[in-house]
Amino acid sequence: MEVVNQLREISTLRAVFGNIDGGNMRAIFNLYEHFMCEEAKVIMTHIGGYPGNYDKYVRPILEKEKPDIFICGHSHILKVIFDKKLKLLHINPGASGRNGFHKVCTAIRFEVHGKEFKNLEILEIDRSKLPGLS
Repeated sequence: MEVVNQLREISTLRAVFGNIDGGNMRAIFNLYEHFMCEEAKVIMTHIGGYPGNYDKYVRPILEKEKPDIFICGHSHILKVIFDKKLKLLHINPGASGRNGFHKVCTAIRFEVHGKEFKNLEILEIDRSKLPGLS
């Protein structure tokens, strides 16, 4: 919750709960988020799969809603893929937590201009260098 509060102090926060999040996170975040960013329709969830292999609950939502960008996580593997079939940008930002099998924390930053996504950057930090770890 400390990180959530810090992020809310600097910007609008859009987030979903993950499969290991407890009741406090599930009470304030949803399983899915649908929102507009500029002119782009965004759908976000935790477990989503990948183009050609979407989660069975996610595929019908993507087909019906036709988002411009789909953001999901769960695998802890950073991927950015354009789904030619559904005509959307799929982003999995990887993993940024203290726990898990990943050794590098990752995040993705990009700009939205209308319906275009530009200047995508991958941010990486060695997990062992996170504050509070020794």
